[in-house]
Parts: sequence; C-alpha cells; structure tokens
Amino acid sequence: MVEAVGDRSGDRPRAETDLRMVLLGAAGWAGALAATGLGWWAVALGVAIGGLVAAWSRRGGRSVGTATAVVLALAGTSSVAALRAEQVATSPVAALARDGAAVRVTGTVTSDPRRTTGPYGDVLVTRLAVTGVTGRGVTYALRAPVLVLGDDDWADVALGSTVEVGGRLSPAQGADLAAVLGARGPPVVTGEPDVWWDGAAAVRESIRASVAHRPAAERALVPALVDGDDAGVDQGLAADFRTTGLTHLLAVSGTNLTLVVGFLLLLARWAGVRGRWLHVVGAVGIVGFVLLARTEPSVLRAAVMGTVGLFAMGTAGRRRGSRALGVAVLALLLVQPGLAVSPGFALSVLATAGIVLLAPAWRDALARWLPRSVAEAVAVPAAAQLACTPVVAGLSGQVSLVAVVANLLAAPVVGPATVLGLAGGLVGLVWGAAGRVLGTLAGWCVAWLVLVATRAADLPTAAVGWGTGAPALAGLTVLVAAVVVVGPLLLRRPGTGLACTALLLATVLVRVPSPGWPPTGWVLVACDVGQGDALALRAGPHSAVVVDAGPDPRAVDRCLDDLGVTEVPLLVLTHFHADHVDGVSGVLDGRHVGELDTTRLLDPPAGVAGVAAAAAGAGLTPGPSPFGVTRQVGDVTLQTLWPAPDSPTVGPGDGSTANEASVVLLAQVRGVRMLLTGDVEPEGQAALAAALPGLTVDVLKVPHHGSRYQDEPWLLSLGSRIAVVSVGADNDYGHPAASTLEPLSDAGTDVRRTDRDGSIAVVMDGDGLAVATRGGGGAMP
Repeated sequence: MVEAVGDRSGDRPRAETDLRMVLLGAAGWAGALAATGLGWWAVALGVAIGGLVAAWSRRGGRSVGTATAVVLALAGTSSVAALRAEQVATSPVAALARDGAAVRVTGTVTSDPRRTTGPYGDVLVTRLAVTGVTGRGVTYALRAPVLVLGDDDWADVALGSTVEVGGRLSPAQGADLAAVLGARGPPVVTGEPDVWWDGAAAVRESIRASVAHRPAAERALVPALVDGDDAGVDQGLAADFRTTGLTHLLAVSGTNLTLVVGFLLLLARWAGVRGRWLHVVGAVGIVGFVLLARTEPSVLRAAVMGTVGLFAMGTAGRRRGSRALGVAVLALLLVQPGLAVSPGFALSVLATAGIVLLAPAWRDALARWLPRSVAEAVAVPAAAQLACTPVVAGLSGQVSLVAVVANLLAAPVVGPATVLGLAGGLVGLVWGAAGRVLGTLAGWCVAWLVLVATRAADLPTAAVGWGTGAPALAGLTVLVAAVVVVGPLLLRRPGTGLACTALLLATVLVRVPSPGWPPTGWVLVACDVGQGDALALRAGPHSAVVVDAGPDPRAVDRCLDDLGVTEVPLLVLTHFHADHVDGVSGVLDGRHVGELDTTRLLDPPAGVAGVAAAAAGAGLTPGPSPFGVTRQVGDVTLQTLWPAPDSPTVGPGDGSTANEASVVLLAQVRGVRMLLTGDVEPEGQAALAAALPGLTVDVLKVPHHGSRYQDEPWLLSLGSRIAVVSVGADNDYGHPAASTLEPLSDAGTDVRRTDRDGSIAVVMDGDGLAVATRGGGGAMP
C-alpha cells in the first residue's frame, strides 16, 4: 500500500487531487445519515439545501454542475435509505417480529456461524436471506435479511445452504435486518451450497490445516489475516491488537484485497499478461477474494476500499485515488444505505481517505530530511490512524499512542504473511506437506506481529482513556484537525520533527500520572470495563480485594494499574459468564494473587475451563466462596451471603442458571457497608430479603448491570446512599433499565453508571461519603 500515496506522473499540482468526487461521496453519506433519523423528510431537506447551494454558486461554470451533482447525490442516497427502511419496516417479517410470532422460515445462509456470548450462555449467530415465512397461518414469499440465534446444531451448516427452521421472531436493531429469529430445533438443510461456496470453504479449511501444527497464536492469526476467520483468536491477544491499533489485521480489510490482488497482478505481469487482460485478472482476483472472505457487508466494503487502493497505485495515484474513493462511497451507499451508520464503514473510508488525501503532505514534509521510502512508510500508517482516531475513541474509549509505531513495525511482514498464508491454503489442496511448509513461513511472519502487539501493549502508556460522549469526541476531532494542519509544518524540519518524536516516546514509555486518581480515601472502585463487572475493594496500600474481572483483560489490568494495585490477597469471581471472568488474566498479570474464590455452580463449561487454565498458570486452586463466614482481608471485612451451601454445583451446560448462582458479598471498608450482588436474579434477591430482614447498606452494586428483572422492594429496603451500575455503553441487552434506576433515584440514592461516568470510586473522607469518577463520556442521570 506504500504506492497508494505516490504520484509519479508529473501532473500539474492542481490536478494532484480531485475533491469533487470526494464531495459527492460526502454528500451521499450525509443524505443516508439524514434519512436514518428523518426518513422521507431528509429527501426534501436535501433538495432544499442543494437548491440554496446551487443558487449561491457562480453561474455558468463548474460550480453549478458540482452543486447539482451534490444535490443528486444527497437526494439519491436519502431516497434509497428511506425506501429501504420503509420496505423493511412494512415487510411481513418485520410485522411478525413486532408481534413476537412463532414462525417457520426458508432461506439461504449468507454468513458463517459465529459463536458469541448471550445473556444465558453461548449462542451461534448467522445471517439468513429469508425467501419464505409462515406465521399466523399465512405463508409469504419475499426476500428479507434475518439474524438467526441458534445452538450448536448450526455449527456445521455450510454457507450457501438452503435451510428450513422454526423459531420466534423479534424486532432487529439496524436498517439492514428485518428481524431476529430465535431458532428452535435444528435447521433442516433442503439445498446444498453452490460449487463456488464449496471451493471457498475448501480453501479456508486448507489454510487452517496448513498452520495446524503451529503455536496457538499463529494457528489463529494466519486465517484471520488471510480471510478474516478470527474465531480462534484469544481475547487477551485481541485486546493487545486493539490497544496497539492493529485490530484491522484481525478482520477483512481493504489492505487484504490490495495485497492479494496486487500479488496476483505481479504474477500475471511476470507471466507476460498485459493490457486489458490485467483488468480481467484483477477482476477475477477480487471476486475470488470476496468468495473466500464471504459476501458479508463488511467484506464487500473492504473489497471496494481495497479496489480504491489499487486505483491509487501507480501513475496519477492521488488524483485517481480521490476520485475512486468518492465513487466507491457513493456507490456503496446507494446499494446498501445502512452502511452510513456502520462503524466499520466509517473506519474503512476514513483510513482510505487518510492514505489518499493526508499522507502525501506528511510524506513530503518528512522527505525533506528522511529518505523518501522511509518518509512514505511513516506517513501511511500515521495518516490512516489519525483519520480514524475520533471514531476509534468513540468505539473503544481510548486513544492509542503506539499505533503508528506498531503499524510501522508490523508493515514489513503483513504482505508476506498474507500471501504465504493464502498460498499455503491453495497449495495444500493438492500437496499437504508443501502447504504446511508455506504455512510455517506465514506463521513465522505472524509471530512477529504477536511480538509487536504484546510488547507495545505492555508499554506504560500504550493508550490513554478518552470519553465517548459528544463533547469529548468533538474536542478530539478539533485536536485531530489541528494536527492535520500543523503536523506537516512541524515535521518538515529535523529539529521539530525529532522533538515531536521524542515527546511521543517519553509519553509512551513513562506512565502519565492521573491527577486526583485514585482519590484519597477510596474504599470501592467500579472499573469501567465495558459490559461486565470488575470491582476493587481497598485492602491496604497497593492492595485490593477484586470482585470479578470483566470481559477484557486489558481493561481490568489498566484499571488496577491506575489504582496502584500490585497485591490481590483475594479474587472473587461471582459466576462464570464471560462478562465476569474473561478478563481474569488481566488481574493475574504482574500481581501476586493470594486466593481465588468462585461460585458453587460450575457452569457454563467454557467459563469454568478458562478460569481453571488461568488459575493453574498462576499456581492457584479455585474454590467456592465460604458461605456465612466473616473474613478479614486487610482492611476489608467480607461475608458471603449467597449462594446457599446446599445450592447446585452442576448446571444445564448452557449457563442459563449461572446468574442466580452469583456470589453475593457484604463488605465493609473504613465503616462503609457495601452489598456486591453479581448478577443475582429476583428469586435470589427475594431469598436474601427473607433471610436478612432489615439489612441496610451504604453502597449497592445494582444486580445484573441494572436489568429490568429486579426485586424492587428489596432494593429500596436496603436504603443505599450510593448505587453503582457496571454496564457497557450501547450494549445489546438494554441495560440498565429505567424501571430499575428511577425508583432508586426517587428514593434519594445517588445512582452512578460506568457507561456514562467511567470508573467510579466511592470515597470516605473527612466530609463523609462521596463519589469520584474518571473517564466518563456523558451526563449524569
């Protein structure tokens, strides 16, 4: 992709970048966004705005033509988006979903099943292009996209198969889906995939086989890098890639297509192919890549952006790339207007725009005192990362400070790893041993990527937290715009360029102190770990009892680092759902952990196995939290109130009863009484109310992320002054529910939530009980 910023045609400066098509793409994007909220009114608004622009434009020149094209682009995408939304909303599938109808559907599988964690255990998620649905005694012939939530019966259903399945429909979020189907019973395959899907599946399987003998990280990352098959990637490693700005390597991106098709074109040229036949070779390569990586919206988007990268290579690259970018954005939104609100689409477009539009100025500035190849190698990842920074911060709540360096170090092996991995799969189809040799070479390249990601993520300030609310993101956008303007001016001279580099290195290598954090007198901190729980009770200097570990090792590790916690005399995992235990390696990393307590119920099995493996690596033996025993752990007094000593230890295997078996703790630190409730359900809450009448506390950790299923009278009877809700922003479960929080607020409880406030500290100081927060992106409820 280095050539993407080059333009060696000798064109006049004014022809280097053609922003007219970029403007049309931006107008189309604005139209589709407007239609998402305004519907058909967006069309009228777009035409009115466009008319005003045209009226103010200079008569008789290019300006009027450009203004007219802007109007057409804006009106076109807004019309298509409004029409598509209306079709989905008025389709029989959507109507049945609104009624929660039981149906039987026929359709074609359009994505591979992907395992994910639901509220009651693991589910397999796949997409179905429904062609027929029977519900309420009526059969409809139609075509509608539906998301299917199924069990392990879906694991072996091949992409492209035609299936029949029954289940219950529910409304879907997003304009690209008509409904969500909760499947009941196994799917019945009525039609086999077409031959090209079988071929793509064989290549994917061969890629996996070519690296099956390599270490676990390489086994998982080679398929992820080549075709986006990231099912085996460890969550801790994925967190390291996210922290270092290398996440794009774990998914299908335009870079994948550019590397694969670019290599194919080089081979074709070496074989003597010239002229229009090269276009045919490129088209075949693009189609083959899409089939291999699957025809999901993200893959099609990546393929189009990769094609833009191909246009930007070679002569007149900057002009051709900007034109291709604008056309690609407009075309994608006309075909699939729902992409306008897709974070993946935004990141892909912004990264490509950064490479095509911003990188040349940065490269030229650096090339004044660096070799041109080095300047270009630095400018490309810097421009792409800078363009994406506000969106990445909005999604992750952090800004990576090592992303540019990490991408620069990773770049030399990304191409070889991708090409060798694909070659290993193709050759392995006819000669397994040769395929494994190529897979080994690809694995060696990927091992370097793992080393870069893990070492960079371990730097003291690899990333800094950033708010996800509108004011914080607006401020970051302004800061990015300032860097875009000022950056080339600073980098064009060796003195200022090296000074900027030294400042960045100093920031990364030395942990930046957080003023006022942790606050003096803290007794409890609810870490902002996304959709999950991770709590720290202060047990002494640099010591804390940790209750749950959240879903992300990096997030809980960072929170404990920020608190200065190096000793964990007791780690309690309330139950084995992923949002409470998947981050356990982050608690164990670099800290001495004395004991590990868990719930009695060993379910779901995946969570139990993960905890057991992490504990064994740390020399710990998990055991049930002792019921009814009052313990003193440093400054923390702790008593386990639930589950009862005669409660089950074996579950159904799907995690559906795990919440009810959550460990509930009554803790006291410096006289502050706190009730930590895990995800205990209303039945368990009622049992606690009966067993402990008159229980009152100062601080309540609201059960189950504030879900609507609560024993409200019991929660109110606790008389808590502060209630903490540990919850992820924009989660898929509707947490927290207003019906849970409003009664607490009405009763005078100060309700705080991590999705808005960031990490929450309960403080006992000379003035009494108080709350301090850090990293929030929104207003208080």
